[in-house]
Amino acid sequence: MNDLLAALLLGIIEGITEFLPISSTGHLLIAERWLGHRSDLFNVAIQAGAILAVVLIYRRRLLGLLAAFAGRDMSAPYDPLGIDISPKLAREYGFKLLVAFGVTAVGGLTVKAFGWELPDTVQPIAWALIIGAVWMVVAEQLAAKRAARDGERTAISWTTAVLVGVTQVVAGVFPGTSRSAATIFVALLAGTTSRSAATEFAFLVGIPTMFAATGYELLSMARDGGLHGEDWTALGVAFVASAITAFVAVKWLLRYIETHRFTAFAVYRLILGIALLLWVPAGG
Repeated sequence: MNDLLAALLLGIIEGITEFLPISSTGHLLIAERWLGHRSDLFNVAIQAGAILAVVLIYRRRLLGLLAAFAGRDMSAPYDPLGIDISPKLAREYGFKLLVAFGVTAVGGLTVKAFGWELPDTVQPIAWALIIGAVWMVVAEQLAAKRAARDGERTAISWTTAVLVGVTQVVAGVFPGTSRSAATIFVALLAGTTSRSAATEFAFLVGIPTMFAATGYELLSMARDGGLHGEDWTALGVAFVASAITAFVAVKWLLRYIETHRFTAFAVYRLILGIALLLWVPAGG
C-alpha cells in the first residue's frame, strides 16, 4: 500500500478512537498489522493531532477558565454543561482539573521510574477491552440508579477529581483500557451521574495530560536521536487526518450521549476483544 495512504488511514483510526471509549491502542495494533508498524514519533504526532481537535472544541471554555483564574468578570462563565456560573465556581472547577492532572503526573512519573507497564501485545489489550466493556455497563447501571434516586448530578467533587487522576495512570499501565472510558466511568461511579458532565471533565483533564505525555515522549526521542530519518510528509498527513477525524468524532459523541447510554460502545469493545483473542496470534 502507498505509504501516504497508510499514514492517512492510521491518522483517521487514531482520530476516531482516541476519545471514543473504545481504545485507540487496540485499533492501532490491528491496523499496523496490515498498514505497517510506525515509529514512536509517528504515534506521538497522531496523538497530538487528536489533542489539538479537543482543544479547538473546548477553546471557549478553556478561555473562560483562564479568565476566571485571572479574576475577570465574565458574562458567560464556564461550567461543564454550558450553564452560567460564577467566576469563583469556575476557578474551583479549574483547580479540580489541576488536581486530577497533578495526580496523573506524579503517578505517571512513578510508573515510568519503576517500569510498571504491560506490553502492547494482543492478549493484555484484548482482556482490557473485555473487562472494560463489563466495567462500562456496571458503572452506567449504578449511575442510572443513583440518578433515579437522587436526581442528576453535574458537579465534580474533589474526590472525583483525585480518582480521575489515578484512573488515568491505571489506563496508561494497561494498554487497551481506554483513558476516556476509564475516566468517564470513574466519574460516574464517584457520584457525577450526568454522562455529559463526566465526559466533559474527562476530556478537559485529558488535554494537559496528553500534551504532557506527548511532550515527554518528544523530549525522550530527541535526547535519544529518535527524530532523525522520519518521513515528515507522511507524518504531516497523519497529523492532519487525526485532528480532523477527532474533531468530528468528539462533536458527534457529545451529541450522542445526550440521549443515549454507552452500551453500544461496551458491546463493540466486547466483540473486538473476543475477536482479538480468537484471530490474532497471542504474541502479536
